[in-house]
Amino acid sequence: MESAGIPGLLLDTAPDAIVVSRADGLITLANRRAHDMFGYPAGELVGRSVDDLVPDDVRDRHPEQRAAYIDGGPTPLRRLPLRGKRRDGSVFPVEVSLSAVTAGDETYVTAVLRDDTAQREAARTRALLASVVQSSHDAIVTTDLDGVVLSWNPGAEMLYGHPASDMVGKSIDAIIPVERRGDEEQVRLLVRLGGRVDRYRSIRLTAKGEMIAVSTLISPLLDEHGTMIGTTTITRDISDRERAEARVQAILDAAPDAMLGVAESGEVVLVNAEAERLFDHPRYDLLHMPLPVLLPDGLPPVSAVLRTGGDSTPLDTVRATADPAQPADQRWAKRRAVRRGGAEIPVDIACSSLHTDSGVVVVVVVRDITERLAAEKERRRLREEADRQRLEARMQQAQRLESLGQLAGGIAHDFNNLLAVILNYASFIVEDAAGTPPAADAEQIARAARRGSDLTHQLLAFARREVIRPRPLNLNVVVTEVHQMLERSLGEHIALTVRTTAGLPSVMADPGQLEQVLVNLAVNARDAMPTGGRLTIDTAPVRVDGEYAGRIALTPGNYVRLRVSDTGTGMPQEVIDKAFEPFFTTKPSGQGTGLGLATVYGIITQAGGTVQIYSESGIGTTFTILLPATEAEAQAAAPEESAAGLTGHGATVLVVEDEAALREVTSRILRRGGYTVLVASSGDEALRLAAENEVDVLLTDVIMPGMLGRDLATAILRGSPGTKVLFMSGYAQPVLTTHGTLSADVHLLEKPFTSAELMRALHDELQARP
Repeated sequence: MESAGIPGLLLDTAPDAIVVSRADGLITLANRRAHDMFGYPAGELVGRSVDDLVPDDVRDRHPEQRAAYIDGGPTPLRRLPLRGKRRDGSVFPVEVSLSAVTAGDETYVTAVLRDDTAQREAARTRALLASVVQSSHDAIVTTDLDGVVLSWNPGAEMLYGHPASDMVGKSIDAIIPVERRGDEEQVRLLVRLGGRVDRYRSIRLTAKGEMIAVSTLISPLLDEHGTMIGTTTITRDISDRERAEARVQAILDAAPDAMLGVAESGEVVLVNAEAERLFDHPRYDLLHMPLPVLLPDGLPPVSAVLRTGGDSTPLDTVRATADPAQPADQRWAKRRAVRRGGAEIPVDIACSSLHTDSGVVVVVVVRDITERLAAEKERRRLREEADRQRLEARMQQAQRLESLGQLAGGIAHDFNNLLAVILNYASFIVEDAAGTPPAADAEQIARAARRGSDLTHQLLAFARREVIRPRPLNLNVVVTEVHQMLERSLGEHIALTVRTTAGLPSVMADPGQLEQVLVNLAVNARDAMPTGGRLTIDTAPVRVDGEYAGRIALTPGNYVRLRVSDTGTGMPQEVIDKAFEPFFTTKPSGQGTGLGLATVYGIITQAGGTVQIYSESGIGTTFTILLPATEAEAQAAAPEESAAGLTGHGATVLVVEDEAALREVTSRILRRGGYTVLVASSGDEALRLAAENEVDVLLTDVIMPGMLGRDLATAILRGSPGTKVLFMSGYAQPVLTTHGTLSADVHLLEKPFTSAELMRALHDELQARP
């Protein structure tokens, strides 16, 4: 044991560590507290050198310092701040008091040691706390139980304008307005009775006499024994914050949309003026109202989601917020809002989250879309009305063109009969009086008749009543053939460019009619470019989808596009609207018939296609034609043969024609051509003649009073199946044709015809196989 007996017991009960050593540093006595302080088991310090208790960095100097202390006539040294070394090598601060005593020839040094760690930490903490108080921007003031100021930090000086020297020892009432002193006394009483009072809003008075809004926290001031000796007040100026909050509220109230702040509990904690108007609730009623009462459909999922449940169900934990990069239609969601009284209105809602000191607040922007929906409904109505009007206008135009077509077809029928008589009698005169003045006059008559014939063909083409003989053909071939002719006829001042697309699918059309379309459009373009320009013709395959097909009245599918563009004067809209009407022209009198574009329209629509015009005045015009594509292979045209030298060789022809003059001229041509001719003016007379005579060929008009030509042919073929049938007409639709197309088993001679055309047609009919 390091000690024994009563002195040893006294040493072991001492609160401080005691170590006794000889002049050479050998420890002769150490109490229990010394062993605990340095981390040694009981009794192990005795016999060790006191140098073992000194840190390594000063151990070499310690024997010298010890000897100097003893040799200098040692005097007691009090509370030396040194460092000690524990058995595990850790170093700690220690406070040491030394005294020396001589017994016989030996000097002993008694060291009383006290661990200084706790004291130093406490001192450091006190210094840190004092520094915090001194550097705090908040006003920190301590007062005694009577309200007398004990301390006044720089933050208080800045806030109130009073220096510490003026306030320490004075009553705190100097900064409290008179009308507030009773309330503040009640607060101090609460602190004395129950402890700390959480932050509350109050008013303070500055040295200049100004009132400021503050947030105050009061807590008890305790001494070292835990006894309350006063209060500590921490105060913060919130005047700027309140002004900022007022500005924010003013901004919110000025917002055109209703805005709600929703706490995580699902209650409304913030509203603006527009929200009061929208929901028809005063502000104090809206605050703390459950959100589902106002928005029964909840919030958009892009921001926050209301759990399904009662009115008081809280919001789910808000994590997602509205992403500004998202399109507006994804950040806004359509919902219902409920006004006071239960009336529902349609609204758009957008949300974002705001992290505050009291938790996450979801900011909900609510926009009344009643007027917008009404406007959209009105726009839809107006759009539908406009579409209906456009459709009606298109139908009216189609009906007008159809009526004009019927009129043109009727005129062409009678006109063709007259032209056939004029043309052929003129030909008789030319043949019989060749080389004489009457022959020249007759040639002029025949030329005028042919021009009239061309006019009737244009009328029939527009009216879609001309008999066509379509076949699969490659549009590129037609364009290329017409290209060569147009280069010669357009003139050098027109630059013609043709672009064709390889691998073009075939179309089902009459090649002669397509050539007429190209010529008419090219002539139109030439007239629109009197000083020169550029004409472009191109072809391409296109696919028409359902949407576009609905706009241009086509069936969706594959089409071939023919586009003719010029750089001419262009057309205003009022001209475009009437461009396809027959006899409408903007050219001076005598320079155009007004049938060119009408013919184009009739030919293309009869072929199942459509033609569209795009034009701007001063820029040019583009005609876009779409024709249905077909999978059939294109066919080459058969070469034409001369009709010279063809005779009837006595074959019997039954001519049936209700027009007397035409009947007479037709009979005369056939007799001169070597045919035996039977003549009938009606179907009944023709049946009688057929029954009495052997007829090789029936040549009959198509449209006759009493009996149509096709019915007559059917009746004669029942009795004489070997009889050939050749129809003649200037207006065969719809008697002989199907959708304007002549059947393969029907042979037709179109009026007005020449003697050569009549002889060729009869020869071909007789040569055809039964």
